[in-house]
Amino acid sequence: MNRKVSVAPMMDCTDRHERYFLRLISKNTLLYTEMVVDEAINRGDKKRLLGFNINEKPVALQLGGSSAKLLAEASKIGEDFGYDEINLNLGCPSRKVEKSKFGACLMKEPNLVADCLSKMQASTNLPVTIKTRIGYDNVEDYENLHNFISILKSTGVKTFIIHARKAMLGKFTPKQNLNIPPLKYEYVYKLKEDFADEEIIINGGITSVDQIKPHLEKTDGVMIGRAAYHTPYMLADIEKEIFGTKEVLSRQDVIEQLIPYVKDELKKGTRLNQIMRHTIGLFHGQTGASYWKRYLSENMCVRDADVKKIDHIMDKIKYNNIDTSVGQSA
Repeated sequence: MNRKVSVAPMMDCTDRHERYFLRLISKNTLLYTEMVVDEAINRGDKKRLLGFNINEKPVALQLGGSSAKLLAEASKIGEDFGYDEINLNLGCPSRKVEKSKFGACLMKEPNLVADCLSKMQASTNLPVTIKTRIGYDNVEDYENLHNFISILKSTGVKTFIIHARKAMLGKFTPKQNLNIPPLKYEYVYKLKEDFADEEIIINGGITSVDQIKPHLEKTDGVMIGRAAYHTPYMLADIEKEIFGTKEVLSRQDVIEQLIPYVKDELKKGTRLNQIMRHTIGLFHGQTGASYWKRYLSENMCVRDADVKKIDHIMDKIKYNNIDTSVGQSA
């Protein structure tokens, strides 16, 4: 599994439509699902929760939960659906998640997490990974993080994705937790020094290829969050500069190749806005980007969007001077 660059699991963002769209831009970036709760998988509509297009691969399933039994069962189901990796969420800081006892609050219970990871690995042949933070509340010393990773490592887990901020449990909103706690990249670098044989992926506040490159000199991989959603064409820069791909699709080509997928999804009952909302940032920084956003907002990202707008979208790009060239994303 190539984890040199990945896009983080993000609620209300990295659904199957977003992943299909991003895969058109980058063939090599590893993509993650939104977090799916273990109990929902075991008791809910599995196809609705886990179904995805084969063209999204490679794609990893992120699970939330703290029941070793339910997580093990969900891991096996994820494997049966064709995912390439199972990831356990140990980093989400929201109050709702904490009340349900999963996410960053589990950093307080490393032995429980270890039991979950052991049973998850026993249930699947897929790699089981974790995504966590460097600490929580007032527990933010490196020694605690080192000990936490040591306990999880003892289960056989080899890949650790570290958001280089602590989580403020019940004190900040999820948005505040993404920005207010200071980044401590040096903690993640030190983890790689101390756990040289494990795969250490760094996450948090990384928004460009120029920022990715120095992190790759000190860790095994970089996970990008909101920047990949708001400026998705940055993945084209990553594809060329990090993965060495010589040719990538232009922005216009991305939309042209997305349209057949959109039409197919519409026949299945998917609403147009459920797909096209993910493309709003495609022309970020380009001439005509404001027109693109306005056109989508007014015509395609509303609940009762007119399906016929799809057939006219390429003309709108062409005749409103939107820059679709293959170049650096702004």
